[in-house]
Amino acid sequence: MNIFAEKTVLTVSRLTALLRGVIEENFEQVWVEGEVSNFSSHSSGHLYFTLKDSAAQLRCVMFKSGAKNLKFIPKDGMALIARGRLSLYDQRGEYQLIIEYLEPAGIGALQLAYLQLKERLAREGLFDEKHKTSPPAFPRTLGVITSPTGAAIHDILNIIKRRFASLEVLIYPVRVQGEGAAAEIADAIDEMNRLALADVMIVGRGGGSLEDLWAFNEEVLARSVYRSKIPVISAVGHETDWTICDFVADLRAPTPSAAAELVIQSATELKSQIEQLRHRLALGIEYRLNQLRTEQNALNRAMADPSTMLGHLVQRVDDLSSRFEQSAYRAIERRRAELQQYDSILRQHSPEKTLERHHQTVENLSANLEHLVEQLIETARSRFEVCAAQLDVLSPLRTLARGYAIACKNNGTVVTDADSLVHGEPLIITLHRGKAFCSVN
Repeated sequence: MNIFAEKTVLTVSRLTALLRGVIEENFEQVWVEGEVSNFSSHSSGHLYFTLKDSAAQLRCVMFKSGAKNLKFIPKDGMALIARGRLSLYDQRGEYQLIIEYLEPAGIGALQLAYLQLKERLAREGLFDEKHKTSPPAFPRTLGVITSPTGAAIHDILNIIKRRFASLEVLIYPVRVQGEGAAAEIADAIDEMNRLALADVMIVGRGGGSLEDLWAFNEEVLARSVYRSKIPVISAVGHETDWTICDFVADLRAPTPSAAAELVIQSATELKSQIEQLRHRLALGIEYRLNQLRTEQNALNRAMADPSTMLGHLVQRVDDLSSRFEQSAYRAIERRRAELQQYDSILRQHSPEKTLERHHQTVENLSANLEHLVEQLIETARSRFEVCAAQLDVLSPLRTLARGYAIACKNNGTVVTDADSLVHGEPLIITLHRGKAFCSVN
């Protein structure tokens, strides 16, 4: 179809699909260098960012399948070299680079990953000396985690055999390079700790390139070394090689052979030290015995006749006994005089006289109280008689006794006016003695 023919109308989707086909056919694989900006790591595992230079920018995406193999984490401002294919994202109408491989510009990906992991673990404190444990001076069992076919195991065994042949060596064979090697070494360290198989461990391998030693730079191995309760000696590569494992380990040896020498002193050196200590001990004992002999001789010369010493002691006891008796007698006399003095004082301040005075006072107050009560009763009786006489004079009963009567209706109303009465109405007549019930006629 000739899309440039007159009046050929395309939908947006169709035009976008055509452009995507053109771009993908002509840019199947390109290498691009630029600076990272707007970096975003999605929860799906895909990476989204923009590569830019001073004049242009390119949207990029790296899907999870490629991102999981990255040894480093891209950051804004980082210069990267990317390999991928160009495509067009239909929904936005933007072309983008689908990245398959990514490396830092000017520094290797492994070196950058090493530096990033080292910085992060250092911030977490995995390298702090306070977390490190010194290996025991005289271990019984040495655990060696390394390749069973490498030169490192032979160097370690030769050194141990020459220095201290009776030391038990337990070898845990693992791969020391390649995919999955770090996890295998970490599992070996965890297993030795779980079963408490050794007193100290050597973890390492011989020298090699950064790629060869990379298993000892992975986080899974570093954290396994960090949580190990058994002291770990890291012996990776040559003297100039430093791995993450070296920083986390309790002790770092420049080579596997040096690690074997750090584990335990040679039997010859130990025998020499023991001989020196035995000689020093013998000299110390001899010197101490001479000191004790000298002190014994001095004591023998200073010691007097025991009978004389006993006589002096008996005399001393008699003297102290006499002094004690005299002191006790004087103390008893002082206490007797004090007792007499206190008895005299108590007699002068005896409570009997005070009680007699208080008793007399109580009797006087009682008599006064009785007299006052009698006066009050008499006064009250006189007032009562006056009031009773007044009440008797004013009492309506006294009026009734003179022949008067009180007429009341049934509702208790006193009749004071004959006009208020009704023919046949019942009345109650109250007399001086008793009542009479009658009616009006």
